[in-house]
Amino acid sequence: MKTTFADLWRPAGSIDRSTYALVGAIAFALKHNLDRFISSYFFHRHWGLFNYWIPVRDVARITDLRGREAEFLAAMVALALPFIWVGVVLTLKRLRSAQLPASLVALFFFPFVNLVFFFLLCLVPERAGAEGTKKQYRGSVLQGVIPESAFGSAALSVLLTVPIGIALVLAGIQIFTNYGWGLFVALPFTMGFMAAVIYSAREPRSMPSCITVACISIAITGVALLAFAIEGVICLMMAIPLAVPLAALGGMCGYLAQRWRWSGPNPAFLSALLLFVPGVQWLEHGVKQTPPTFVVRSAINIKATPEQVWRQVVAFSEIPPPTELVFRAGVAYPIRAEIFGTGPGAERHCVFSTGAFVEPIEIWDEPHILKFSVTSNPAPMQELTPYAGVDPPHLHGFLVSNGGQFLLTPLPNGGTRLEGTTWYHHGLWPATYWRWWSDAIIHRIHMRVLAHIRDEAEKDAFDGGNR
Repeated sequence: MKTTFADLWRPAGSIDRSTYALVGAIAFALKHNLDRFISSYFFHRHWGLFNYWIPVRDVARITDLRGREAEFLAAMVALALPFIWVGVVLTLKRLRSAQLPASLVALFFFPFVNLVFFFLLCLVPERAGAEGTKKQYRGSVLQGVIPESAFGSAALSVLLTVPIGIALVLAGIQIFTNYGWGLFVALPFTMGFMAAVIYSAREPRSMPSCITVACISIAITGVALLAFAIEGVICLMMAIPLAVPLAALGGMCGYLAQRWRWSGPNPAFLSALLLFVPGVQWLEHGVKQTPPTFVVRSAINIKATPEQVWRQVVAFSEIPPPTELVFRAGVAYPIRAEIFGTGPGAERHCVFSTGAFVEPIEIWDEPHILKFSVTSNPAPMQELTPYAGVDPPHLHGFLVSNGGQFLLTPLPNGGTRLEGTTWYHHGLWPATYWRWWSDAIIHRIHMRVLAHIRDEAEKDAFDGGNR
């Protein structure tokens, strides 16, 4: 099917899938490089792929645009208009050649959905006419490209859902900067549901096979996030207990949907389903949730007087390298504590493997209570990854210590009960799920410090008793 340059501007006629894919790829590459050139040369700003969805990050409404921001957006819109026209024209031609409803051209304007829509139109074969097309099932666009075999349909299901999942993860963490319901709940469920629906497009599948395909889809997405240096091993391992059951639930719901009314996947339905995840992410971004404050308390008994323990609490010596797997895997661990001054207003630095907590003293009740706030938090971990420099947003400001306290209580036997307390919050949702992990990690940190203080205080007590 020969296509001339003039045909790119005329809605009449049709176009085959190979020409559609080639022209679309060339047009996107040309437009993206033009956008980058104009952004950097004329407006001195960075332009990346996600700027197509949020071109101006710091403006919530178009009425807030002022000066250079308005000029920049006007220039980008003016440059985009001819490409939009070519995209709409080619999509109409492609829909016509595939004997699909022209109204589907509306999907061209939906973020993220349009990427999947373009990919599908590159796969759907040309059709000579409605009467010459053998339709085994009604109402499905994807059926023409999905293999009949169970393995082939499962492979294509994963091939379609994994890139969508990666794109939605990037949108959530890079554009909306959310680690919440959209990322950890809506996304795995939606991916599982879509994987099962696509997998069962050609013929009904069993529930176990639908659930298996759904879980494979979310698992490969996790591997891809690690391979593309988007996330590290620790965070992915923490997310697995939440993501896999939700993906399995989505696969089960996809199985029930194809069983109740089996007619193959409807493109409009899948598009609406795709919009669900960014919709939740956008809602979370717009309606900021106030994270709750959590408290972790850990205690240990020490065979030393409160006065001997107090000296170690205020500033303890360097702790030997950790043996615990959680710290060796990259979670930040305490190394030593330093004190600058005495009494309220003094500043304590608790040095961790990723930096120092800066802790101004609020209560100095020697040798009973040492209470402090926290004004500076280091990163909570170093990502375990094959790559150097992986720095996802959740390492900054999503796990924050508000303050801490050491409480020393004399025991009848002359020893001391030392209790450490941390008040903290995190910006991860569902908050209860992530609290299980954060509480456990903070308790491990407490016990590493408390055990070292115990060893040093008991050593001082022993040495003092033998002088």
